[in-house]
Amino acid sequence: MSNYTSIVSPLPGIVYLQPSPEEAVYVKPGDQINIGDVIAIIEIMKTFYEITAEQDGVFEAYMVKNGDTVDDGDTIATLKVDNSVI
Repeated sequence: MSNYTSIVSPLPGIVYLQPSPEEAVYVKPGDQINIGDVIAIIEIMKTFYEITAEQDGVFEAYMVKNGDTVDDGDTIATLKVDNSVI
């Protein structure tokens, strides 16, 4: 059984979905991601914080755009997780 979970911002700041303007986004819809994979970074006063996946799953979509301002608790992305019991 699969369901969806949100990856939320733990703090306010500016969200970036790629490591630099010249590089691709961290993840694309359909990508398999694992616990600890970076999916975005948040900048606060020139300090950058990595936002990582807290569960394994399939990346669904970003809910923000590159350069958007986010607040604590805002959804950054959605992840499809498999909660089946073997």
